[in-house]
Formats: sequence, C-alpha cells, structure tokens
Amino acid sequence: MIGGIGAVQLKPATGGSETSTDLFGTTGTQPTGAQVASTFAEALNQAATKTVNTLQNAEQVSLQALKGDVDTRQVVDAVMGAQQALQTTIAIRDKIVTAYLEVSRMSI
Repeated sequence: MIGGIGAVQLKPATGGSETSTDLFGTTGTQPTGAQVASTFAEALNQAATKTVNTLQNAEQVSLQALKGDVDTRQVVDAVMGAQQALQTTIAIRDKIVTAYLEVSRMSI
C-alpha cells in the first residue's frame, strides 16, 4: 500500500549539467543533498514556503517605499516577482486538484 503523498520519492537529476531550474523557473547551481526535497510533500512544502517568503518580501519592500527608503524600481521588481510566484502556485494547486479529481473518478 502507498503511504500517501509523502511516500513519493524525488531524486535529484544526475546529468552532466551542474545547473538546474527551480520551481519558479530561475536557473542556479545544483543544490546539495540537504536542500533537495526527498518526497513530494516536502517539495510542495518548500515551494509554498518560497512563495510566502516572496510575498512577504514584496510587502516589506512596499512598506519601505512608503517611508521613502526604497526606489520605485525595486518595488515594481518585488511586486512582479510576488505576482509570478503566486500565479505559479495557483497553477500548481489547480493541477493537483485536477489530478485528485481524476484519480477519485477511477473505478477500482
């Protein structure tokens, strides 16, 4: 029997390239073993945490701009990044809900 959503094991890519693309499409170096999620649930948790951090950062930058401490360009960049992260998270949520509904319709 499958142990739920947390039982799906994720393995890091072991190809020749040292760069990878994270959940939100930015390219960086291959993360170390401690940073790679080992289960699907952990990957979702990390993605949700990144999104929340991005939204909080945009809020902080906006508040600093109201005080006159931050340039308008920095505010626009932070808000646009938060919007992209939120749209990506909503798209992932929609895909998960659709997959769940399809699986629940399957006859056993």
